[in-house]
Amino acid sequence: MNDYNVRDVERVLRLSRSTLRGLINSGFVKPSRGPRREFRFSFQDLIVLRAARALIDADVPRRRINKSLDELRRHLPLTMPLSGLSISAVGDRVVVREGNAHWQADDGQYVLGLDVKIEDGLLRVIDHKSVVPAAAPTSLPQSLNSEDSDWFEQGLELEETDPRAAIEAYEKAVHEDAGNVAAWTNWGRMLHELGDLKNAEKIYRRAVAECGADPVLMFNLGVLLEDAGRTHPAIEAYQSAIEADPTLADGHYNLARLYESIGRPQHAIRHFGQYRRLMINTQH
Repeated sequence: MNDYNVRDVERVLRLSRSTLRGLINSGFVKPSRGPRREFRFSFQDLIVLRAARALIDADVPRRRINKSLDELRRHLPLTMPLSGLSISAVGDRVVVREGNAHWQADDGQYVLGLDVKIEDGLLRVIDHKSVVPAAAPTSLPQSLNSEDSDWFEQGLELEETDPRAAIEAYEKAVHEDAGNVAAWTNWGRMLHELGDLKNAEKIYRRAVAECGADPVLMFNLGVLLEDAGRTHPAIEAYQSAIEADPTLADGHYNLARLYESIGRPQHAIRHFGQYRRLMINTQH
């Protein structure tokens, strides 16, 4: 159903008329026409438009944008689900969650965080950055066919096709180099994504002991603790993350949410304010 007009799109997505027309002319969406030849947009069109704008702003190559948006169209529901949607970036993949279900589509490095909900009968698209990021490689890739292949690189290659094998590769990577924080982080993240929160936490704790409070590592630990319903330990982990990297907008955002949830509004306001300042800085 095409229930949204141009004004709806401008209001919900905060896109200017010229930007919207440019996205349409680029072929990212193909809205239908109403009885007066006006553009009419579906729920899917709105989400694809917002995703396209985020990817363009992040300088993702056009080929990768098209690939990701094609996957997004294929998997999005036709109408807004009652449970809402969460669309975010996990490393270099789009992740869409509907309830407990999720899927991933390959794309380039970018930042994208959206909550899509129905509030007071209107569709709301809320930007945020609440993701479990993948750690970046700590060394240049080596040939996967060589006898001394880089286990970290093998882990990256295997994540999408064979998560268990990826976990084994990351384990071997840290066995060879206990200071490889990226391998530790991705090992814990993979266990987390597979629902093994207990062992994921053990890996993160071991990583902290070996490598110290790396900001991405501590952020991921915070997300895990939050998923486990352990709010106060999650706050401590996020606090460690932003102490290691005060520019980590994700950490400030999540701290703001958690402080609000436990009735500490002043703390929440401070961190949300810092989150907004960091986000504004990244846009200029």
